[in-house]
Amino acid sequence: MGDTPIKEGAADGGPAALAQMPWEGPAILLVDLDAFFASVEQLDHPGWRGKPVIVGGDGDRRGVVSTASYEARAYGVRSAMASATAERLCPDAIWTHGDFHRYREVSNQVMAILRDETPHVQQVSIDEAFVDVTPTAVNRESPVAVALRIQERVGRLGVTCSIGVGTSKSIAKIASDMDKPRGLTVVMPGSEESFMEPLPVRALSGIGPAAEAKLKALGIETLGQLRRAEDAPVIRSLGKVGAMVLNRVRGREDTAVLDDDEVKSVSGETSFAADLTERADIEAAIDTMAAKVGRRLRKKGLKGRTLALRVRYANLSFRSAQMPLEHPSDDEFLFMELLHGLLDELWRPGTSLRLVGVAVTRFDDEREQGQLSLFSDDGSRDAAETRAESGRDLQSAADRVKDRFGEGALIYGRELRLRDAGTGSSSKNPADYK
Repeated sequence: MGDTPIKEGAADGGPAALAQMPWEGPAILLVDLDAFFASVEQLDHPGWRGKPVIVGGDGDRRGVVSTASYEARAYGVRSAMASATAERLCPDAIWTHGDFHRYREVSNQVMAILRDETPHVQQVSIDEAFVDVTPTAVNRESPVAVALRIQERVGRLGVTCSIGVGTSKSIAKIASDMDKPRGLTVVMPGSEESFMEPLPVRALSGIGPAAEAKLKALGIETLGQLRRAEDAPVIRSLGKVGAMVLNRVRGREDTAVLDDDEVKSVSGETSFAADLTERADIEAAIDTMAAKVGRRLRKKGLKGRTLALRVRYANLSFRSAQMPLEHPSDDEFLFMELLHGLLDELWRPGTSLRLVGVAVTRFDDEREQGQLSLFSDDGSRDAAETRAESGRDLQSAADRVKDRFGEGALIYGRELRLRDAGTGSSSKNPADYK
């Protein structure tokens, strides 16, 4: 794989040189399959190779682009773009609704390769997975060498992947987006700050268009500026998301790669008789599902550490996004605020959604761990803590009413927005949120 493009966050060097450099501390890979759906279509249709291919709904039926090949991306076509817009930008593209059973088949082959390298694999979507390849006393193999081998083995399947290598999930995720397709970006231990310094804030997972605009209003446009920013203005502007992104950009993230067989979920989803296109309606649906999931968690005595949002577009394709929680939680009001931020990663104005789902995972030691205080003891805690306690009181009261009179005895006002949408909800397998 000597021709693999490679960038790295410290000294220059090719793959062989980097593979010889010592690696101290955690080593996380983010393996991201390049334009995956479109790549599988080009694999299965040799005549489509080298041509613009779009997987998505019809342009005249309020469809949305699921994936575009790199040839189509050269015309400005992007995932989650309205199909009508994509059709105008690239009128000669080859369109297909896709074969999701086939995509899952190839995805499973890729994940088998990753699990052959290490059992520490966390699949987060059909085309993306975190892999923990931290050197141990027994196995000192370079994480870079492992990444190169994964790229070669995946390439033999007929598709390609880009890989980010870093000391945390956040760094690996940013790095994986730096050089596509078939790129390898390595951020050596100790070089994280210099790597992130010039990057735009949108490069950090968890910062969507809305959060980006709020940060720009504070004069914060790069990750370096965000790392040095004062906490209070950022948290006031972004809410709970602010604390999370500050921890990520400062290297305080402490989220392990979860083996897939350890992941369990409490979840719910709702579908719509008519697609939703207005953000207020979509947020209402998300809030309703967050409330259901919060209640289910409390009934089971569980608090989770990871929050996920899943959406289904008009062309029947799915996408999901997730984030770690600062502390284990069953608080639907916290979930709602964070899920609205995750929505920025999955939805753009004008895009039609047919379903939204919410999931909470990672219930390792929550029963023994109390909720840690988010506030200081100098008096600044009073207003915020009072609001939090009020929210818990409301949740407890609502739970008691529903326990006695049934689930339909009490609803939040936001749920009224959905009465005409003909929604339905259900519990889902946690694998659906990967």
